[in-house]
Amino acid sequence: MTGTRGLTIFFGVAALVGGLVLVTGMAEDGIKLKPDDSALVSVGAGVYRQHCASCHGKNLQGQPNWRQRDLDGLLPAPPHDVSGHTWHHPDEHLFELTKFGMKKFAGPNYRSAMPAYDGTLRDEEIVAVLSYIKSRWPADIRDRHDELNRRYKANRR
Repeated sequence: MTGTRGLTIFFGVAALVGGLVLVTGMAEDGIKLKPDDSALVSVGAGVYRQHCASCHGKNLQGQPNWRQRDLDGLLPAPPHDVSGHTWHHPDEHLFELTKFGMKKFAGPNYRSAMPAYDGTLRDEEIVAVLSYIKSRWPADIRDRHDELNRRYKANRR
């Protein structure tokens, strides 16, 4: 009975991990956004509307004067369209920033209005919302972002 139970647990965990890789775009070489996956992008659009649009704008336009700190010393939400810098960062950084917040990159004392979504959004939802954002970029910007990801992954090996 123990052997059968152990095999059942093993295959259950393997199926769960395999499903996670398939659904989220997380593969052996890291996070991969899927802006051409219409089902994933549709999920991401809903997640964006619910969790992101109130700050980053319904049309990804960000908040006014997003490069200047406000009276509280915080930077307003940047745009996620081509006028912003989102597409200047590889998929993995975008994922980690969304999941863990700015402090992961800027240090523990950095103040930001951007929440960490770890515990609020599942990894699959984070990949979906980032895929939605990328799906809204023009082809040339998406191509440049893909090249950035290739260089980033090549440098990590």
